Amino acid sequence: MRHLPLAANHAPGRAGITCQYRCGDACFHDAPNTSANPYFGDLLPRRAALKAGVVVAALGATATPPATADPASGRPAPGLGFTPVRPNTLDAVVVPDGYRQAVVIRWGDPLFPDAPAFDFDHQTAAAQARQFGFNCDFAALLPQDALGCTNLLVTNHEYTSEPFMFRGYDPAAPTREQVEVAWAAHGLSVVQVEHGRDGLEPRFSRYNRRITLTTEFEVRGPVAGSALLRTSADPSGRKVLGTLNNCAGGVTPWGTVLSGEENFNQYFANAGTDPRHARYGIPAGPTTRKWERFDRRFDLAREPHEANRFGWVVEVDPHDPGSTPVKHTALGRFKHECANVRVARDGRVVAYSGDDERFEYIYKFVSNGRIRRGGSRSARRHNMTLLDDGTLYVARFTGDSPPEEIDGTGKLPRDKAFDGRGEWVPLAGGDRSFVPGMTAEEVYVFTRLAGDRVGATKMDRPEDIQTHPHTGTVYCALSNNVDRGKPGKEGATEPNPRVLNKHGQVLELTERGGDALALEFRWDLLLVCGDPEDPNTYFAGYDKSRVSPISSPDNVAFDRHGNLWISTDSAGALGGVNDGLYAVPVHGPERGHLKLFLTVPRGAETCGPVIGERVVTVCVQHPGELDGASADRPASHWPDGGDGQPRPSVVAVWRDGFIGG
Repeated sequence: MRHLPLAANHAPGRAGITCQYRCGDACFHDAPNTSANPYFGDLLPRRAALKAGVVVAALGATATPPATADPASGRPAPGLGFTPVRPNTLDAVVVPDGYRQAVVIRWGDPLFPDAPAFDFDHQTAAAQARQFGFNCDFAALLPQDALGCTNLLVTNHEYTSEPFMFRGYDPAAPTREQVEVAWAAHGLSVVQVEHGRDGLEPRFSRYNRRITLTTEFEVRGPVAGSALLRTSADPSGRKVLGTLNNCAGGVTPWGTVLSGEENFNQYFANAGTDPRHARYGIPAGPTTRKWERFDRRFDLAREPHEANRFGWVVEVDPHDPGSTPVKHTALGRFKHECANVRVARDGRVVAYSGDDERFEYIYKFVSNGRIRRGGSRSARRHNMTLLDDGTLYVARFTGDSPPEEIDGTGKLPRDKAFDGRGEWVPLAGGDRSFVPGMTAEEVYVFTRLAGDRVGATKMDRPEDIQTHPHTGTVYCALSNNVDRGKPGKEGATEPNPRVLNKHGQVLELTERGGDALALEFRWDLLLVCGDPEDPNTYFAGYDKSRVSPISSPDNVAFDRHGNLWISTDSAGALGGVNDGLYAVPVHGPERGHLKLFLTVPRGAETCGPVIGERVVTVCVQHPGELDGASADRPASHWPDGGDGQPRPSVVAVWRDGFIGG
């Protein structure tokens, strides 16, 4: 009998306003990918597929074995000795027994000694530019001492929810001050934190920094200076003001932070009938926020290339607060959920990234240059150029099972696994295009169109991607795709085995021979998410009566033991219960034993987990965003309690000794 039941009485689902302001109602519009490229597995004759499978096996089956776990051991996996929390609808962060929690920093908290205290009813753009931004998403903790007692906390601020930021907000007529506050609330924050009696405690430091929509960025890589990036304000095509809708990210081996610009499309108005803009979902008319009324660069009728300057991976050096952040064009332009770097055996670096929208693709970039070891300034400067020159690839997947065994329900095929092989298809390298009919510049700026042309595999919203710290196996959260199988839309495929997919899946991808530079890989699904009582869910073969329910995996991270941690963005898809942070072993007898570690307050999303040896942190995004709620009618008073407004925050969770015990 399952010991983690879903709540019988549940709160209403995620507010429509969250979708409107986070991604421009992407899921309520037709998916921009209208290409006819079919699933590659359906094109492969069965005999050819079997023959190919034999060839791959002969080369070495390097994928993580989907062996059935043995739940009879009764011993938790190392690092996961906590009792899972129950799914709930509480307006609080709920953690396991024996753990403590505290808010590290909240929207509006000052980052500098001269910054004013937060005053919800008297916000100014000048104050917000000196305070912690809104809707924190990705987070990183970068140690500043050998013991890790002092760290730099780096967070993204994905988007603003203006109706929850200002009382009496009129979406049809925002004021200039409201708009400029929102500009200052986007971007990133860097703040020094120290381990203290109450978890992680922020400090005023020379490293503290706000990066906003008016911060200058340098454009680097093969498209720097391109006519496609030139505007009246920047005829060089090499300088961009600000970064938008920064979602997940990653920490590079050289100690900088990468951040993905995701739903940038919603900020730009009047795209007209340009099919290239349509492929990115940029509206033909006005925007929700109406920024085009206050700055011409958000009006594509006046600045047709401004949108091309967003949708990149950006790099920030938190250790140098005076440095200029960079936009890397060699990694392609799309709705980057993230970029995470792995070092290959020969020293080249590989960056994986997902395009977070329905029926979009998974990419990897391989550098031409090699990493320099050591912490010298010259090595650091060199390493920060590695993402400027290399080859960009897109993934194409093939399943091992006959297409007729993938019936769209999530039922396992006869071989008891959703698995197969795949290949990385080159798109461009330097000034050379590998895509017929497109120049290299066009491939980088309109990468989605390049993926369409080479027949990349349409996936169910590729979210965060991380590599296992010990094995190098790649893990990707595929959040959901409620359009799969609808009339005129692609149906089930083996890597995306359910139609009307509400709950998502987690993909494992192992490069051939474990080599990050390989152009072939094996893959399988670690999890097919949902209510474990649903027979068409899968938890790596583990006893489903002992696992926690999960929906819409979003961010992924690893602990020092190699356990996978997953944060969710389910919008109440599982009985209306709150989102949370989960942990699951990926090796050994406990493989697939998914456990819920914490839940976030009502209406919130769990983002940016950092799994350290002494503390776990999560970003609590958009708390209280429920239908009918607003700043005038708050549905949550977390984290301050009383009659306080909900405030996105970073939360630390810890107990004596190592997390997990």
